[in-house]
Amino acid sequence: MINEIYYNRRYVITGITIVVAVIFVAKFFSLQIIDRKSKDRADSNAILKQTLYPSRGLIYDRNGRLLVYNQPIYDVTMIFNEMGKNFDTIGFCQTLGIDRAEFEERTQQIRSKKNRSFNKYTSQLFLSQLTAEDIAQLQQTLYKFPGISIRKRTLRNYSYIAAAQVLGSVGEVSQQHIDNDSYYTAGDYIGRDGIERTYEKHLRGEKGVEKLLRDSRGVIQGKYKDGEEDLLAVSGSNLTLTLDIDLQLIAEQLLEGKTGSAVAIEPKTGEILALASAPTWDPQLLVGKSRSKNYNRLASDPLKPLFNRATQATYPPGSTFKTLQALVCLSENAITPYTAFPCSGKASKPIACTHSHGSPVTLLGALEQSCNPYFWYAYKDLLEKDGGWKDTKVFRRNYERWRSIVMSAGLGQKFADSDLSEQSSGTIPTTSYYDKQYRGANNWRASTIRSNSIGQGEVLVTPLQLCNMAAMIANDGYYITPHLVKNDSMLSHVHKSNIDKRHFDIVKQGMERVMTFGTGRYYQIENIRMGGKTGTAQVFNKKDNALFIGIAPIDDPKIVVAVVVENIGFGATWAAPIASLMIEQYLTDTIRRQALFEEKKNYHTNQ
Repeated sequence: MINEIYYNRRYVITGITIVVAVIFVAKFFSLQIIDRKSKDRADSNAILKQTLYPSRGLIYDRNGRLLVYNQPIYDVTMIFNEMGKNFDTIGFCQTLGIDRAEFEERTQQIRSKKNRSFNKYTSQLFLSQLTAEDIAQLQQTLYKFPGISIRKRTLRNYSYIAAAQVLGSVGEVSQQHIDNDSYYTAGDYIGRDGIERTYEKHLRGEKGVEKLLRDSRGVIQGKYKDGEEDLLAVSGSNLTLTLDIDLQLIAEQLLEGKTGSAVAIEPKTGEILALASAPTWDPQLLVGKSRSKNYNRLASDPLKPLFNRATQATYPPGSTFKTLQALVCLSENAITPYTAFPCSGKASKPIACTHSHGSPVTLLGALEQSCNPYFWYAYKDLLEKDGGWKDTKVFRRNYERWRSIVMSAGLGQKFADSDLSEQSSGTIPTTSYYDKQYRGANNWRASTIRSNSIGQGEVLVTPLQLCNMAAMIANDGYYITPHLVKNDSMLSHVHKSNIDKRHFDIVKQGMERVMTFGTGRYYQIENIRMGGKTGTAQVFNKKDNALFIGIAPIDDPKIVVAVVVENIGFGATWAAPIASLMIEQYLTDTIRRQALFEEKKNYHTNQ
């Protein structure tokens, strides 16, 4: 009986032994494999791993001028486990020029649950973006503060006070950035907008790692394994933009004190030569320790300088749209170059004109003198052809055909294959939009949407789209996606409009007559054949918006320009001279009409 009891206990003891062994193995596995903190603690006792941060790539303009470069800055980091209970907090604060309250606030933020990367055994960012002067005293007394390190970084600097919306800015990563990309850890920097954001992976480079050997007191003894396991940081790649910085500066100077934008494109390549939005800001404001304060100030400014009007604002295109309207009506055989319509000036109905152009008015005269009734009759004939005046289905088909051709010119949609990340699509209304607006397909006709014929109505475009439309006209029916970074592969991004090439000569002749005899005649550049179209778009309860599109030289286009200035008056008075001066700068490398330049530059509407 006794032997049987001992025999049964043998199984119990064996079971207990197995359970204990399993617990030990599981704990060992947890400590060695799963528990990252334990591993970090063990490593940090002997080895200090320091991240080596790469320099971001430099940014140049199309002529090789340096726009964005790097300057050295420093971060202060701490390893909480090494600071000890007797850490000299007061001395540390005095050395850095901060108070105890700021020290407590920052350390609490680091330890908070929101900081998922917190680990008391690894380096944590305490202060960032300090200059050499800021940390000079700390460098001399660093030995007094165990667990504290200084690491070198770089920060953006700018050669010109220009192109802030284009270049964008670099700021500290959010938790979302960290969650979405393992490259980043707390305290890293990332491109937040503009080119810096679009080309972040190209510009950021690759981090390196330096391993340092420490003794039992934490004092650095040298490189671990003589640096055999170190990884050097790899600098980011440089970028060459399509911008001409001289042209960009001229555009921004002419828009100073106003609200609006100016865009210039090389039509043969789609390269953006200038992309100015006003008001703007000094890009240096969003660099360094004052970034957050300055960003909040810019964000709360009622003039919205952070809003890129060149690519995000939408406007009725006004009479600049008549160039495209003419092309669509020619393409659909609603008119010929010789079709004539009457104009009775202000007595014309349902759309009046600024002047009485008499009868008959043909296409060239209508473009030159910007005759509203002509384009209304042309638009009406297009929508009502083939019985569209009485048959709703035919009318809707004609409208959708008109809309399709307009959109083939790059309006009503974002440039999806562009490197411009911040765009609005604009509006070319659908039939369903009008069905909803007028409560049924049978309740609207050509006269209902007549304002579209002269670029008022529901048609909305961005200045970028307007400039690209001019590029399409300059190229006789196609455009290359507008873009900001030099890249020959973009030449394959060709978009053909649904307009036959044979129709463009007559429209370009009309645009040249605008600059020779019409509303743009005062801003013709000597010895340069130009084409243009002014526009003045009404704004409810405010002064009119001034618009202009220009092509130069008209016989061999090298630049197209679109200018929009909000609430200032006539396009011929304001937008046309700004565009003309930009064209002069680009084609001649100088501005000879200094009096005109000073007059337009010094007139401010944002008082």
